[in-house]
Amino acid sequence: MEPNRPFRWDLVRPDQLGSMLGDEEIWEPFFLHDLIRCAARVLGQCGNGELYFVGRSVDSLYDLLSGALADTGWSAGLHQLPLSLFRADGKGFSDAELRQLRANLAADGLAPADLMRGRPTVFVDLVLLGSTFQNLFAVLRRWIDDEHAQWDVIRRQLRFIGITPRKKTSPNGYRWQQHVALADELPASAIRNVSLDARLWEYFGDYQHKTAASFRRTAWSDREVAAPRRDENTRLALAEAVRVVQAGKTPKVRRQLADLLTKEPAMDERWLRDLQLSLRR
Repeated sequence: MEPNRPFRWDLVRPDQLGSMLGDEEIWEPFFLHDLIRCAARVLGQCGNGELYFVGRSVDSLYDLLSGALADTGWSAGLHQLPLSLFRADGKGFSDAELRQLRANLAADGLAPADLMRGRPTVFVDLVLLGSTFQNLFAVLRRWIDDEHAQWDVIRRQLRFIGITPRKKTSPNGYRWQQHVALADELPASAIRNVSLDARLWEYFGDYQHKTAASFRRTAWSDREVAAPRRDENTRLALAEAVRVVQAGKTPKVRRQLADLLTKEPAMDERWLRDLQLSLRR
């Protein structure tokens, strides 16, 4: 089965945009400071893995890091994973839906054989209850069993980084990883959390204009999603996304990321020191 993927412009080399932006003003994103801090935390938690940004909520995080790492060897480890598996959308697939989903995931380098690669596979998304992560894990787990792949190897390579809305700390506070089955099958170190200002979390998850429609199961085999959207909201989303990528490319933002990485516990590991040096160059 042929894979299917929603269209998204290459914003690091945006020649294909042409007149799409028109007269849209490209402004300084109000969330840039918080996004830089979040990006540094995600890098510090990724364990030198391949980063998959799930769905659309983390588009700005992907865009910032795409710009910051554009001229380094680390850019190849950033991947967008267009996919919506929220709550009931991630359960009860028909045989045709499952075949298409697996074809799409395989094209993104997430087939069971790919998951046994040397570097970890790290999924990043905004998380509240964890249903998207749980549903994605269930899809991969079933596929691994169907392919008779080595689960004992793969389980040590999977990681999930949940970006959660920042709240007051409390010993009785809700922790999504305590309520999803994937936590029972993975090492404790496989699940990490990065907090983000709650209002900004809501902006990314609920209000921000996106450059593509949500890739829900009803669209997985729809070939029309491969065509670019050109409506006004898409133009607004593009203007903001281009500005985020441009900000990531600046020496100022790269230095800020490098400085923040020095505070990460993984800084004593060679890979993160090399990444920091790449940002400083």
